[in-house]
Amino acid sequence: MKRRQWIILTGIFILAGAIISSCGKQETQNKNKSLKEQKDEVIVTMPVTSEPEAGFDPAYGWGAGEHVHEPLIQSTLLVTTKDLKIEKDLATDYSVSDDGLTWNVKIRKDVRFTDGQKLTADDVAFTYNNIKKLSTVNDFTMLKRARAVDDYTVEFEMEKPFSIWPYTMAIVGIVPEHAYDKNYGQSPIGSGRYILKQWDKGQQVIFTVNPDYYGREPEIKKITVLFVEEAEALAMAMSGQADLVHTAALYSEQKIKGYQLTAVASVDNRGINMPAVPRQEKNGTTIGNDVTSDLAIRQAVNIGINRDEMIAHVLNGYGTPTYSVCDKMPWYNSEAEVSYNKEEAKSILEKAGWKTRKTGIREKNGIKAEFIVMYNPEDSVRQALAEDFANQLKELGILVKTEGVGWDKAYERALSDCLVWGWGAHTPMELYNIYHSSKDTKLAEYSPYYNKKVDEYMDEAWNASLEDSYELWQKAQWDGEVGITQDGDIPWIWLCNVDHLYFLKEGLEIGEQKIHPHGHGWSVLNNVDEWKWNKK
Repeated sequence: MKRRQWIILTGIFILAGAIISSCGKQETQNKNKSLKEQKDEVIVTMPVTSEPEAGFDPAYGWGAGEHVHEPLIQSTLLVTTKDLKIEKDLATDYSVSDDGLTWNVKIRKDVRFTDGQKLTADDVAFTYNNIKKLSTVNDFTMLKRARAVDDYTVEFEMEKPFSIWPYTMAIVGIVPEHAYDKNYGQSPIGSGRYILKQWDKGQQVIFTVNPDYYGREPEIKKITVLFVEEAEALAMAMSGQADLVHTAALYSEQKIKGYQLTAVASVDNRGINMPAVPRQEKNGTTIGNDVTSDLAIRQAVNIGINRDEMIAHVLNGYGTPTYSVCDKMPWYNSEAEVSYNKEEAKSILEKAGWKTRKTGIREKNGIKAEFIVMYNPEDSVRQALAEDFANQLKELGILVKTEGVGWDKAYERALSDCLVWGWGAHTPMELYNIYHSSKDTKLAEYSPYYNKKVDEYMDEAWNASLEDSYELWQKAQWDGEVGITQDGDIPWIWLCNVDHLYFLKEGLEIGEQKIHPHGHGWSVLNNVDEWKWNKK
């Protein structure tokens, strides 16, 4: 065991002891519970960052924020399946006009909010118009307006065709127009599977089952979510005080009586942007990089890093190599995959004129093969990935200087320096956001890059049907001649998808988890209506 791990775990054992002592009274109460009471509720831990600062309001990110998940309190028009296809929820039918500018959705007539009021198309239209007006975490510029055609038909008028609109309809929770105000997120009313019973800010939130829910009745009647740091979560597992405990690769070797380690596959990826244009000043901002703008550097790096070794070193093996921002998604192009080949990487650099000097670092035209990779200093995994990345590239003759930089400065600096990012969502919008050029700058938003053909494929995808759009998203990645993969422009280097790890109490069955998006939090509850206790 590494010294750092030993020190951390010693502290956890002490903390676990304190929790056991302080919770003695609670344990006695639990023993007095009936079997039925013990078998219809769960206690789940999540990172403190999972607590929604603005409350449980879809307009401010609940369900539809950066870490996309299905809201528990509100219903959505559609839902995504295990293979990320679309199914109906509130919607009974939906269609889009030939020009892609109008979506019509029919909704159920048997749905009521938890205050007894009927849910109608007016509530759906209000929800979407309100989010378009207020949302600070999502881009709803594609929506012109929503309107109720009748009590159970809503029409979405779009500013432009947007073929992946069903993926948006699968995450936006519907709120009641009659009960919505600025404080809605603190005590929300919805029509979903659960009701928000209690919220102790900074500590926990408790949900109870909605007795009037129109869908299948969940076996789990009560969910308590505790917001705690990883070390405290582990201590809670050691003391038996939670049923599903989030954890990290650092603790994955721990054996805890009464629990098993469960790994959930994710598209929660880590990647590094490689500015693809030369260094320059643009509108008073420094963009581009004279080293990473050389295609040979980017190609050599992509095949010159051993992703499996990185996963073993940093994640204790709990992750998978990734080659794009959308691995395993229906719109993923497997042509992005490459094999580790250090010698070929060196050959690419040699042929491009990057020659090794006495220092061991390559140079070309007086420019040293060196660049900075930033990471968030509060994220030990990203730091470790950056360090491993640097160590591996040194063997290619490339010097990487790692630097911890806060998000307040990292976003702007990423226009000229590299940064370890985290992405991953259940929508092709992720591809668009990362690789499509902006109208203002004529470059992609998160790292300087531009390819006209890649833009055209993605623009064309908006105008296609949802199913046909998948092929166009795939062509934007690689069409045989042009794209963002190894034989194309490769402006990003993708490293790994991080498995989401949990200590699962024996007897609790959490069903088949849908592949998790970015964020080790609420997504685990997406299928909570399928959870159950094994009563053996």
